[in-house]
Amino acid sequence: MKKFISLALALTMALSLCACGGGSAQPSQPVADSAAPAADNDLDYVKANGSLKIGFTYFAPMNYLDDDGQFVGFETEFATAVCEKLGVEPEFVEINWDSKVMELEGKRIDCIWNGMTITPALQEALTIGDPYIKNYQVVVIRASDAEKYTSTADLVGARVEAEAGSAGEAAVIGEDADESLAQAEYTSVNKQTDALLEVKAGGADACVLDFVLAGAMVGQGDYSDLMVIPDLQLSVEEYGVGFRKDSDIAAAFNTAMAELVADGTLNTIAEKYDLADLLLANQ
Repeated sequence: MKKFISLALALTMALSLCACGGGSAQPSQPVADSAAPAADNDLDYVKANGSLKIGFTYFAPMNYLDDDGQFVGFETEFATAVCEKLGVEPEFVEINWDSKVMELEGKRIDCIWNGMTITPALQEALTIGDPYIKNYQVVVIRASDAEKYTSTADLVGARVEAEAGSAGEAAVIGEDADESLAQAEYTSVNKQTDALLEVKAGGADACVLDFVLAGAMVGQGDYSDLMVIPDLQLSVEEYGVGFRKDSDIAAAFNTAMAELVADGTLNTIAEKYDLADLLLANQ
């Protein structure tokens, strides 16, 4: 009898230990991963979090710090207005532009909203909302080199920079790159403003960047000694907001933007940042 009781106790303890061991051996899953809905329910995922994580880089007049250190900009106010309609808070997350798609797919951010040029490659990788601003690429040089560089033909062999993964970079080394710029000595940088600083400091002869950024910064303030090569547009493009592939947030964004266009809010924001002439709703 004692042997039977001892054996029963031993079996009970063994089963108990196995159960505990089985539970602790399972890999712990982050709450965000285990609770994350399918791609076609992305809007519910964002609403459950209570915020839309917006991937951005500092890029005037889209997202930047004003003289008082306040975070402002066209995209900043535009995104805030859309988030209000979606019932979530905007959460701005600074990203490395060259890894924006990976940041989005890894759910560190929920959208790329920072003057993103719509390209075939991004249309393949993302679901992009309706375009809202027209843009093109320009070449920035030192004003003292105005006579030396009057066209891209003058930049063959010159030191040219652009932001990694940007439309500016595509104009230099992409499939449809400018023939002359493709023969330049090219270097990529992390930010468009880094390229401006390199030209200003003499580390580069020219840089290729968005007209929108150039219009806000070149020829004034710290960049008063720089200029855009006149009458030179490398490509005409459109800005859009990128979401995860097949995300239903894109449709919600389109609806919210249409409402902001209809009530004049988006135009008011665009006028504040001197972008009304580029707003597609005004074309």
